[in-house]
Amino acid sequence: MSIIQLINVSKNIGKSVVLNHINLELDEGRVYAFYGSNGSGKSMLFRAISGLIKPSTGEIIVQGKTLHKDCSFPESIGVIIESPGFWDSYTGFDNLKMLASIKNKITAEDICKAINRVGLNPNDPRKFKKYSLGMKQRLAIAQAVMEKPDILILDEPTNALDEDGIDLVRQIIREEKARGGTVLIASHNKEDVELLADHKFRMKNGQLLNESEDAK
Repeated sequence: MSIIQLINVSKNIGKSVVLNHINLELDEGRVYAFYGSNGSGKSMLFRAISGLIKPSTGEIIVQGKTLHKDCSFPESIGVIIESPGFWDSYTGFDNLKMLASIKNKITAEDICKAINRVGLNPNDPRKFKKYSLGMKQRLAIAQAVMEKPDILILDEPTNALDEDGIDLVRQIIREEKARGGTVLIASHNKEDVELLADHKFRMKNGQLLNESEDAK
């Protein structure tokens, strides 16, 4: 069943065309990988699907609702796009607790489970500014999955992670798919794409050039 649909979506920023007539339909319970060089449009596409930017033309329909018409943002989504941003002077747990209070859907126990799931300690007293790059990325993954979203959008999810961290994130993506979630990833790590994707898309100059046959 289709969960995300883009109909003739374009986005212009100044004189630049960053998304160029994108038509796309994604189904529930699948992992979709998007690859291409820097500036190809992957992050902009993810921003558009997340509701963070409004298309210049076209429609984005998520779970039956048109973004910026029926709703501003998808109702059930977890997102990492580019560098994770948190409050430097708060612990990892307190950061996630503040974010969770926006929707008030999960408990402190759920937050602890998400932090443990990515290999961090929810009781770590260190402030976020003291975290290593890998720890920051792990906390970003915890933030994205903690509310068990229907849609998970991960831009370079294994960035700054060591081998154990990469294996852990790959396992989480598999678990989210098994739970019925739809996962979109962009990765420069070809192994991520080959191991995880049910379907692969290539982007160049804001265009979706081709789509592969199902990998699995």
